[in-house]
Amino acid sequence: MIGRGTRVIAPADFQVVTPDAKEKLQFVVVDAVGVYESVKIDTRPLDKKKSEPLEKLLLSVALGKRDEDTLSTLAGRLARLNRSIDDDDRSRIKEMTGGCELSVLAHRLLDAADPDAHIAKARQTHNTDEPTQEQVAAARDEIVQSASLPFDNPDLRDLLADAKRRSEQVIDTVSIDTVLEAGYDQSAREKAQQIVAAFKTFLDEHHDEITALQIIYSRPHRDRHLTYEVIRELHETLAKPPHNLQPEHIWHAYEQVESGKVARLGADKMLTNIISLVRFAIGEIPVLEPFPNRVEERFQHWLDSQRSAGRKFTDEQLEWLTEVKNHIATSLAMEIDDFDDPPFHAKGGRMRAYRLFGDELDKLLKELNEELAA
Repeated sequence: MIGRGTRVIAPADFQVVTPDAKEKLQFVVVDAVGVYESVKIDTRPLDKKKSEPLEKLLLSVALGKRDEDTLSTLAGRLARLNRSIDDDDRSRIKEMTGGCELSVLAHRLLDAADPDAHIAKARQTHNTDEPTQEQVAAARDEIVQSASLPFDNPDLRDLLADAKRRSEQVIDTVSIDTVLEAGYDQSAREKAQQIVAAFKTFLDEHHDEITALQIIYSRPHRDRHLTYEVIRELHETLAKPPHNLQPEHIWHAYEQVESGKVARLGADKMLTNIISLVRFAIGEIPVLEPFPNRVEERFQHWLDSQRSAGRKFTDEQLEWLTEVKNHIATSLAMEIDDFDDPPFHAKGGRMRAYRLFGDELDKLLKELNEELAA
């Protein structure tokens, strides 16, 4: 049973068999007959401090507590967190660590807690098969210092703790469920109304303070140059105490409060969807729909206007323009440098883009950025 439980499965495959869950992060074994009362195997779990919260572990390492149990426990927590964080958090972690992935941070901590890694380091450093205890100790200190250094950054510690809170799912293995009410739940609608009211209050109180809201509220339609960074700032402010408002929760609340005006939110948690939420809340758009949907509509309208003006695109040009549209839907803007990244890089990058569109490429990007993300 445990062997089957530990098997990994891709999130997409997992959602096919378990539609109401995002991904497999853990499993629970129900031991109905007491098989596990006697230990059958000798195991050495990484998480040796199960009751210690992640925030405390991170701070302990930053303050110099770097024993084997602390380092291995933190490594296990970070490895597990790495499977649940979103792309935005993953990108910010790399920014704060000079391009280091969270999985790499966890692996370095494992090496710091592994005596074999210390010996291997001492052998390599001193070019000997039999390093002395002093050499091994020095190698350990070097590995531990290197692995612990990133956690001296308080911003990184806060980011990891916030990411952990957002990904947490509490599983109660003690309490017995009791059916309190069957059928329509009036309290659910009341909670949804409270979330919507809290969101509108947030907008009223902060529209002069947060850059993204200043842009949406104050500037003419054509001058709204929203960037991914200012949208991320808005998202972080919403999600932090005392607001504790996640865009997905606000969206689902609107589905209950104004169901006839709200389109279903897809499985992908696009950060840009927060733009649609704000515009709907302030009455700028009549229907709440995912931001990529709106970008798609504006893209088709733009193509129609181009055809009406006598402009024709080849199949390959349309393929590239569609990829540009998809990039804007997720990142709000498309720049020349973005052609060096996937999926454009595999198709020839910026050199191929210039060959396809010539001197019009810069003008096209400016036009699409204004038309699609406005």
